[in-house]
Amino acid sequence: MTESENKSVEISKGINGLEKVILRETRGSSAEVYLYGAHVTSWKNEQGEELLFVSSKAIFNPPKPIRGGIPICFPQFSNLGSLEAHGFARNRVWTIDNDPPPFPPNVVNGVFVDLLLKPTEEDLKIWPHNFEYRLRVTLGPGGDLMLTSRIRNTNTDGKPFTFTFAYHTYFSVSDISEVRVEGLETYDYLDNLKNRERYTEQGDAITFETEVDKIYLSTPAKIAILDHEKKRTFVVRKDGLPDA
Repeated sequence: MTESENKSVEISKGINGLEKVILRETRGSSAEVYLYGAHVTSWKNEQGEELLFVSSKAIFNPPKPIRGGIPICFPQFSNLGSLEAHGFARNRVWTIDNDPPPFPPNVVNGVFVDLLLKPTEEDLKIWPHNFEYRLRVTLGPGGDLMLTSRIRNTNTDGKPFTFTFAYHTYFSVSDISEVRVEGLETYDYLDNLKNRERYTEQGDAITFETEVDKIYLSTPAKIAILDHEKKRTFVVRKDGLPDA
């Protein structure tokens, strides 16, 4: 399943024999995504440095979700509904689409894999909506990681449904006291440590002295995470997702 000598898609066995897909780009960057949960567990830059955090206590053993990386929260984020926290997509084994649709013409073609999830009979008992969830994980030519979600309503009666969703990303940083987040100044947020009360961000950047658990509302398309100790900046871009 090799795209060319420069970039490749490889399927192999990961921890506890769980299947994973390894994406490799020309200049040495890579990403790994487990079929269990369509869960990205590794993203390395051209120098081979790991950019995501996965807990040393992570259990790669269904039905426990993997702790760290990029969990997919669907069809429910957090406890915003009647399902288990963060929904069931991260606890299901997805399949690989070996004949995926082409990229839109304006998207730079990287090395990618498409993973699919459809509800089981058990899923339909707890969330009675037919859907097809396609997740495309792309590693771009410069080592950028892009996740693209397409969720189709496949109800035969065309009945609409609503859902909440998140990429619950864990970035690897040096020391939390050395990190600041820029781009969320003056935005409103819900504070999960204060019963989701609504406040407005006052600082010129977000820094971390104590526990922080906030949902920022109607956020910009780009925010930056600056790690002073590692002299590294993550630029996070989004499209179609209002909050952060």
